[in-house]
Amino acid sequence: MSHIIIAVLITAVVAGFLSWISATAYRKKTYEDKIGSAEVKSREIIEEALKTAETKKREALLEAKEESLKTKNELDKEVKERRAELQRYEKRVLVKEENIDKKQETLEKKEISLLTKEEKLSERAKEVESLYEQGMSELENISGLTSDQARQLLLESVEDDIKHDTARLIKEYDKLIKEDSEKKARDYIITAIQRCAADQVAEATVSVVQLPNDEMKGRIIGREGRNIRTLEQMTGVELIIDDTPEAVVLSSFDPVRREVARIALEKLIIDGRIHPARIEEMVEKAQREVDLIMREAGEAAVLESGVHGLHPELVKMLGRMKYRTSYGQNALRHSIEVSAICGILASEVGVDIRMAKRAGLLHDIGKAIDHEVEGSHVQIGAELCRKYKESAIVINAVESHHGDVEADNAISCLVQAADTISAARPGARRETLETYVNRLKQLEDITTSFEGVEKSFAIQAGREVRIMVVPERINDDDMVILAHEIAKRIEEEMQYPGQIKVNLIRESRVSGIAK
Repeated sequence: MSHIIIAVLITAVVAGFLSWISATAYRKKTYEDKIGSAEVKSREIIEEALKTAETKKREALLEAKEESLKTKNELDKEVKERRAELQRYEKRVLVKEENIDKKQETLEKKEISLLTKEEKLSERAKEVESLYEQGMSELENISGLTSDQARQLLLESVEDDIKHDTARLIKEYDKLIKEDSEKKARDYIITAIQRCAADQVAEATVSVVQLPNDEMKGRIIGREGRNIRTLEQMTGVELIIDDTPEAVVLSSFDPVRREVARIALEKLIIDGRIHPARIEEMVEKAQREVDLIMREAGEAAVLESGVHGLHPELVKMLGRMKYRTSYGQNALRHSIEVSAICGILASEVGVDIRMAKRAGLLHDIGKAIDHEVEGSHVQIGAELCRKYKESAIVINAVESHHGDVEADNAISCLVQAADTISAARPGARRETLETYVNRLKQLEDITTSFEGVEKSFAIQAGREVRIMVVPERINDDDMVILAHEIAKRIEEEMQYPGQIKVNLIRESRVSGIAK
């Protein structure tokens, strides 16, 4: 049995070995076939790759050649341009070198010429110096003066000439300034109006009415603004109702209308019943009240001035001036003052006192309606006097009190003087007495600070200063220069209305004694 098993095993082993050998042979053949086909394919691939590489190589060579050719062309072009530019630069350099050479030759020639001239000038200078010394010695011998003494005399002479010329120039410039003063004054006035008009208008054209409470503003306005429209239409005054607490502003150029509106509004506030019908009633009452006030003011002014026989309309217009101001000065009080001053002056010079007072009282009558009628208050006043049959003396006084026409009688001159006196009175036109006195003192201090001034007096309310100079130290030419310097100093250091006239007085006295 064991022999059978061994035989089977051996047979199996031999069979397995034979199978392995056959399988190995088969695989070897298979591998050889695959290797053969792979070698064929690899050769094909290599050949194709070689062909592609050769093609790309040729293309690359062509592109490289084209690029090289293009670069070469560009470089050739650039080289040509550079060469052309270098040639241009070379030509310019050659031209400049030629010019420089020519200039150098010219400069050398000039240098030689200048050296020659310098030598000649040096010789001439020596000759001139010698002649100068010779001439100076001869002049000293002839004049009997040294050079320093002669120089001093020359300087004194030149100084006198300069002073004289300076004084002459100052006089000429003063003359030119006076000739051009009207135009400049007009320009200054226009500038002043531009700067101050708003404030002055606001101050002189508004009135303020105090209210018991802010609820009253709504009642004054009324439903849909009926009350305020009625009041503005009846009075001709604009009502300004803004955020100001418990106040209403009345604005109008007519002081009489503004006063009527103020009185009517105050009556309405006190009454409490504010509606269009009531407004009309109160405005009429206020109008009658203001007319009565103006008539009484006019009659009181006439009675105070002692002027009788005036036309009732002129008396009423005098009353209207109660509500007119000029630089803060009440126009009616100003007219009464002028009338009184005219009476005093007339009694002193021996002219008609009554006529002088009458002319003084009526001299500003045009201011009563100058906001209603076109023209200056002088023209309006003269027309009113003609209309109401005033005398020619009064008419001329009205027309000439500001110099519009020439005064043809003594009373007109008195009115001019009285008007100036009333307006220039310290405190009359918004200037305190202390300010006035300080201005006069400052004016005198400035003038006395100059060398050669003996005394100084401020006169005519500070509108003129008279200066006494020492005659031994100040001559006539020096006076002109000194007056100019003082006026300039006053302009720089002081503030004043109008103009200040500077008068210098030089008095020489010689006395002798007879024995």
